[in-house]
Amino acid sequence: MKNYLQLTKPSIMLLVIITGATALVVEGSLLTQPVKFFLVLLGLYLTGGSANALNQYFERDIDAKMSRTSKRRPLPQGAIKPLGALIFSVMIGIAGILIFGFVFNWFTALLSLATILFYSLFYTLLLKPNTTQNIVIGGVAGAMAPVGAWAAATGRTDIVPWILFLIVFLWTPPHFWALALFYKDDYHKSKLPMLPVIKGNAFTLRQIVFYAVLLVMASILLFVVKAGWLYLVVAVLLGLRFIFKSLQAQKYRTERHFRGLFGFSIAYLFILFIAIVADEFIQRFMW
Repeated sequence: MKNYLQLTKPSIMLLVIITGATALVVEGSLLTQPVKFFLVLLGLYLTGGSANALNQYFERDIDAKMSRTSKRRPLPQGAIKPLGALIFSVMIGIAGILIFGFVFNWFTALLSLATILFYSLFYTLLLKPNTTQNIVIGGVAGAMAPVGAWAAATGRTDIVPWILFLIVFLWTPPHFWALALFYKDDYHKSKLPMLPVIKGNAFTLRQIVFYAVLLVMASILLFVVKAGWLYLVVAVLLGLRFIFKSLQAQKYRTERHFRGLFGFSIAYLFILFIAIVADEFIQRFMW
């Protein structure tokens, strides 16, 4: 069971669950319905986990060539069979889609199906092997959790979940490219056209700074539309730190700075979305 759970990429799914839960808190209608609140998050995990598992199924030969994945993922290790992984991936995806369809609405079910297909087929099989912009375009799938959660609760979308989507979407390239910088040799061996391999470190670092600035601007947009002052202070301080870490990585270009930027990017998203939740509770219950 642990090996099958690893197919879903639990650490990545934790971020998905947090961003989805944040959207549910901001929307508010399911706060008094904990079972439905939980079922939305379960649906997000099952559908997102399905996309991740299919990604590992299709990339099992590539993963076997990379030191980052060959000893950590169950398929390259031979811990589970490819057919078993495929069946598991499809089954949990269907289960998540049916939860959204029967418990909530079929609009959300269709969004979830589209996300699975986009990530597991379009991104994995077409974008990732053929373009340096793979992670930028592919980031759409990882950013959809707030939109899907909001749609499950309301049957429609709104500007707020799309701003949350934009934050995660713009966060993804600098986060992933920081990882790609210190695993550059892995991607070179796998012959995947990752930005550092094709364009070099200097170009990649300029892009990281560019996206970090866009990310901070997008995070402030949430204050303009919905969030309060607590969120704004946290967003500005975190954003300035993100830009500073990006500029440091660009200046020094050492593995320590690349790893530091990658680690901070994870903390950034966690703290920012926790600030959104805290700010929403302050506005809802204290004012």
